[in-house]
Amino acid sequence: MRHLARSGFRYDERVGLSQGLSVIVPVYRSERTLQKLVDRVSASVGWQDFEIVLVDDASEDGTWKEISAISKVNSNVKGLRLGRNSGQHGALLAGVRVAGFATIVTLDDDLQNPPEEISKLLSALSPEIDVVYGVSTKVKQNLYRRLVSKIARKFFSSTLGFSSAVSMSSFRAFRTDLRTGFHSSLGPNISLDALLTWSTSRFTTTEVAHDQRAEGKSHYTFRKLVRFMIDMATGYSTLPLRMASTLGFATVAFGLVLLIFVVSKPLLTGGTVPGFPLLASSITIFSGVQIFLLGVLGEYIGRMHFRVMNKPTYMIAETTSNAGSGHGG
Repeated sequence: MRHLARSGFRYDERVGLSQGLSVIVPVYRSERTLQKLVDRVSASVGWQDFEIVLVDDASEDGTWKEISAISKVNSNVKGLRLGRNSGQHGALLAGVRVAGFATIVTLDDDLQNPPEEISKLLSALSPEIDVVYGVSTKVKQNLYRRLVSKIARKFFSSTLGFSSAVSMSSFRAFRTDLRTGFHSSLGPNISLDALLTWSTSRFTTTEVAHDQRAEGKSHYTFRKLVRFMIDMATGYSTLPLRMASTLGFATVAFGLVLLIFVVSKPLLTGGTVPGFPLLASSITIFSGVQIFLLGVLGEYIGRMHFRVMNKPTYMIAETTSNAGSGHGG
């Protein structure tokens, strides 16, 4: 925070942070919209001390070159370039950990979250509230994306046992000091929303507008969304293990019923039990259950493996000159 002190920003001894706003934006292949994004954010929050932290998630195009150019002209813009693609939440965590102001706002780089709505989030961030999500009743996405996002939030809600998860979005405002609850090494495939639930239970939502993408299309494919849900389920909950145990008991019960059927039919009716079809179907069922259970255990073991290896959530390969030194996290 030495560069903040030199800039003359006010310092809050209570939280150890300058009073102001850090806007964190994970960026991926967005070189054409970055200048417009920075201009709109600056116009929206320029009434206070602020910084815009653009985290390039290892884009293959000229995104980092554009971030570097913007930061040279606008001293409020700071850039981080990750050494490898770490996902949206990994990039967010990198930005959150270098934030220098007492309040953080996160938004996507596609301008679907209008920067002009940031003031609504900040207004809802009262002394009794730590995290505010901006939600919209009219989302400018196709039916497929809306449906998948809704399923993901419902799944996240049941997995974490946190009812407010159904209202989570990438447009958030929260107090920077919440990051002390997840300052240690976390391993890959994290969720910022899950981490925030470690630090507080004081969440709320406020309605905001939602616009069309400024350019291009979403990089979140169906496969990535499914992978994200699996990572969240196995990374922050034991629900899959409990489901696996329930399935195991159900399979045992089914096996007992099948055994009773095989033994009782010849005794009661004098008939015979079909041999090969019954054997083939029962083997298929039991084998499928076993493979499923092994897969669930494998997910947990894999996460423990990466934790033991101390694999970082992200690795900062480069920063702009006004962002300080970079490192992994």
